Amino acid sequence: MSKRVISLLMLVLLLVGATSVLAVSDGQPDGNGHPYVGLMVAQDAAGNPLWRCSGTLISPTVYLTAGHCTEAPAAQAAIWFDADVESGIPANGYPFTGDAHGTTFTHPDYNPAAFFVRDVGVVVLDAPIFMSEYGALPELNQLDALANRRGQQDRTFTAVGYGLQESFPDAAAWKEHNVRVRMVAHPRLIQINVPGFTGDFSLLLSNNANTGGTCFGDSGGPNFIGTSNVVGGVTSFGVNGNCAGTGGVFRMDREWSLDWVQSFLD
Repeated sequence: MSKRVISLLMLVLLLVGATSVLAVSDGQPDGNGHPYVGLMVAQDAAGNPLWRCSGTLISPTVYLTAGHCTEAPAAQAAIWFDADVESGIPANGYPFTGDAHGTTFTHPDYNPAAFFVRDVGVVVLDAPIFMSEYGALPELNQLDALANRRGQQDRTFTAVGYGLQESFPDAAAWKEHNVRVRMVAHPRLIQINVPGFTGDFSLLLSNNANTGGTCFGDSGGPNFIGTSNVVGGVTSFGVNGNCAGTGGVFRMDREWSLDWVQSFLD
């Protein structure tokens, strides 16, 4: 779902190349499990499609995603909430017109050269989408409690998004598996509040065949705390090109994230 692969994300900090990521790997079809999670296509000011991402409707008019999904030249976005967008093409208007359309906004402190530090964006919809339930923001510093508990890897999240099920070595394999279906997985907490890598702005979750994880197709998608509707963080980056090992999540429980997003809800 991200628009590019970035190979130098955290080189200064840990000499590991990270890549912005795009879909749930080793997951299962979500069906109607999270109808407020949608697929967005960012568009420039002229309406030309740029890239696709996942995200969460957290109110009738505010869709939460990653900053690298909304950054320039994106100016607007079309969003679909069907569990299977793929089978509806072209009648559903993909990639030009969706169930919703809106204006993109990126955190004011977002830096494309270090996007993972403030990787949050929103789309403000032109018209409200009413649902029985929406995603919810976490409490301030809610995830810090996870760092103080034994058995960190017993703490699970629910990752939801659209796109690839795994990374593929060639274009033909990628095309075959590049479906736009909402998927769900339950990765485990690997790292939180560790200086230099995740710092206090992100965390690492597992990404393997046992728990599933994120891959190309999921950027901006929610990582719900446990099985709740609370967005602990948005899918932000990967640490290698084959979507294995761990996935990076930008935290939504920090003041700089909450205050900015809340300003759109207010």
